[in-house]
Amino acid sequence: MTETNTMPTIALVDDDRNILTSVSIALEAEGYKVETYTDGASALDGLLARPPQLAIFDIKMPRMDGMELLRRLRQKSDIPVIFLTSKDEEIDELFGLKMGADDFITKPFSQRLLVERVRAVLRRASSREAAAAGGTSPGGAPKAGAVQQARSLERGQLVMDQERHTCTWKGEAVTLTVTEFLILHSLAQRPGVVKSRDALMDAAYDEQVYVDDRTIDSHIKRLRKKFKMVDTDFDMIETLYGVGYRFREAA
Repeated sequence: MTETNTMPTIALVDDDRNILTSVSIALEAEGYKVETYTDGASALDGLLARPPQLAIFDIKMPRMDGMELLRRLRQKSDIPVIFLTSKDEEIDELFGLKMGADDFITKPFSQRLLVERVRAVLRRASSREAAAAGGTSPGGAPKAGAVQQARSLERGQLVMDQERHTCTWKGEAVTLTVTEFLILHSLAQRPGVVKSRDALMDAAYDEQVYVDDRTIDSHIKRLRKKFKMVDTDFDMIETLYGVGYRFREAA
């Protein structure tokens, strides 16, 4: 096997040299190659000339901020992008996600969390490429007649397309981060079945990363908020206190 010969390249764009250094060290320790940029203008040229497998952008930067960098990048490239932001504002996150960001991480953050989010986004991107290339499973085995079914999940008014990473409720788009998408998909796969927080952690994170119960609760809270922005009567995600969560069965 020669899989490890070409580890993904990650572009890191931030005007804070301390963050560039610390994040680069954390990513390189995992085997990734890291290219760094201190502003959006120089990063855009580098990203288009030498496309990485994933890019991490700070939002607040001189010359060209992260939002503008993403807008210009999306005109020519679909490189996965994770935003780093010191602003915990829902409007900014929704705006960034609608523009084509794949995930958000709010400062301050742990290096372990960042590495795990990077892995999750890279997994999503590779599975998307594999499906587009011919409908193979992550291990390379053809899924035959199950390919089309695996790409799209429909539960009543909910439609989730794994290949395009899109989600709609009653025909309206609901923009989700990678982690939110994975959690909701896990719940919606089996309506009525209760999923513990541990099970949802397993669905959204690699087994070696630790997240506490409150992290899953926060994701569920944000999922509900996003769906209620589309439908104020949305109540499909139920809480069973002390047990976990479930996606409500259609009446």
